[in-house]
Amino acid sequence: MSVEKLKIGIVVGSVRKGRNAEAVSNWVYNFATKRNDADYEIVDLINYRLPLLGQEIFSEQQEEANSAIKGWSEKMATYDGYIFVTPEYNHAVGGALKNALDYLNPELNNKAAGLVGYGSLGGARAHENMRLILGELQVADVRTAVTFSLMTDFESMSVFKPADFHEGNANTMLDQLLAWSRALKTLR
Repeated sequence: MSVEKLKIGIVVGSVRKGRNAEAVSNWVYNFATKRNDADYEIVDLINYRLPLLGQEIFSEQQEEANSAIKGWSEKMATYDGYIFVTPEYNHAVGGALKNALDYLNPELNNKAAGLVGYGSLGGARAHENMRLILGELQVADVRTAVTFSLMTDFESMSVFKPADFHEGNANTMLDQLLAWSRALKTLR
């Protein structure tokens, strides 16, 4: 009996110039796809020019804004689960990711998420912040997270060179994510 592969979105949670999120997300994607156990896809926030939720949008920008919001919503609705790659900015998740998540709700309900972070403490405080946000969006976040330190996994805090031991946490996180995503799919 063959089991349909789950679709997992790897969300690049930063849009800053010079961001480390792209390198970390690519590492996650390359690591995950080698497992050949799900269909993984990178979803980069930089490709969605989302306005700040609630800001006034001028008429000449309305079409572009509506298109970005619709595209983001439709893309996120296609997945069975997510891996959110987030930096830790000021003890929390970055503003671009928080804003993007504020545009979503039913698209994420009854799905699972894994967390990959980076920062001075491996993004641990951003993970805790994300767990609160995801709980409100009815997303089940898995226990194991992957945490990259700016001090030891990046050369000069910008060139990503992760230690090999992160692969163990990545495997456990992915195992949990796929199990929960498969179980929650029965609720949708």
